[in-house]
Amino acid sequence: QVQLVESGGGLVQAGGSLRLSCAASGRTFRSYKMGWFRQAPGQEREFVAAVSRSGGYTYYTDSVKGRFTLSRDNARNAVYLQMNALKPEDTAVYFCAADDSSSGGLELRPYNYDYWGQGTQVTVSS
Repeated sequence: QVQLVESGGGLVQAGGSLRLSCAASGRTFRSYKMGWFRQAPGQEREFVAAVSRSGGYTYYTDSVKGRFTLSRDNARNAVYLQMNALKPEDTAVYFCAADDSSSGGLELRPYNYDYWGQGTQVTVSS
């Protein structure tokens, strides 16, 4: 089992940057594929990005490609989401999630993830 705690959210103007962090407990962090999701008020939780166990492979939803970068540090039990060129439509609560399935592929759907953080609010003003 793993516990996840997000941090780094806040209020930023359009065009600005934020770096979200997700700290994980437990000794088996490197065995989890990790993902970030976001949820705006009144909307479903949507996939943002995911990273493989080693960190060598990442996948992004089209709307954030070229602006967001996901990385992980298995020695520190952490994943990071660097968000640049933020837009008002990026405003949402951002969640870190862990997938402990044995499959090699990265999952895009929330129900495929087993553990979730409490979320951190990102607000982008125009």
